[in-house]
Amino acid sequence: MLRRPEGATVVQIAEATGWAQHTVRRFFAGLKKRQGITVENVERIRQVGPNKQGAKGSYTVYRVAE
Repeated sequence: MLRRPEGATVVQIAEATGWAQHTVRRFFAGLKKRQGITVENVERIRQVGPNKQGAKGSYTVYRVAE
């Protein structure tokens, strides 16, 4: 999923693997540390609530850096 041109979100990866979201983020850190593979932020989608603070529904798209 991270190799797709459009990347993937933490939620998408968690649903596909059955992992918790914090486990997916830890996996990203482990990729860089153990395998030398960098996961980059492709896009940050910020859903803004009425009080101008990040609301639930905000997410980041990740993919493997080339």
